Amino acid sequence: MNDSDTGGGARGDWGENPTGRPFRVAILTVSDKGAAGEREDLSGRLLEEMITGRGWLVEAREIVPDEEGAIERRLIHFCDRLRVDLVLTTGGTGLSPRDVTPEATLRVVDRLAPGFAEAMRAASLRNTPHAMLSRAVSGIRGSTLIVNLPGSPRGAGENLEVIMPALPHGLEKLRGDPGECAT
Repeated sequence: MNDSDTGGGARGDWGENPTGRPFRVAILTVSDKGAAGEREDLSGRLLEEMITGRGWLVEAREIVPDEEGAIERRLIHFCDRLRVDLVLTTGGTGLSPRDVTPEATLRVVDRLAPGFAEAMRAASLRNTPHAMLSRAVSGIRGSTLIVNLPGSPRGAGENLEVIMPALPHGLEKLRGDPGECAT
């Protein structure tokens, strides 16, 4: 995949990783049809391609149904057992009764990191008024950042591109980087 496939710029647009240690990522697709094998996981695959294309490591990529308990269990596993730096969820952030990814995420995070969701909604509003229907949240559990992304491949990819410039610095901070934030 090249940068034109994802709408992004050059590799440097995603920020620098000062330690050179690749970030470890888990991707959780939330989809009843995907979990039942009735729909191909295009969003999860796209996110994996985007992440690995930047030299980051995808430690896990899974699909669960739109069920709060299942979502919570996988998020906790990724954060507490796998101890990844970043968990990206895709799907379950809209207004339908089965869209419960934000609720599950809020139950497992220790602290909110609202700027990621705010930036994604603001950028997406330039493309569609439907962006204001997103209930995506982002937060921190331990030293892992969790970010909810839309379920469509286009929405997931575009929203990841929006937040990527800030992710390396934020993830380094979660790893304990004592450096100054202002540059």
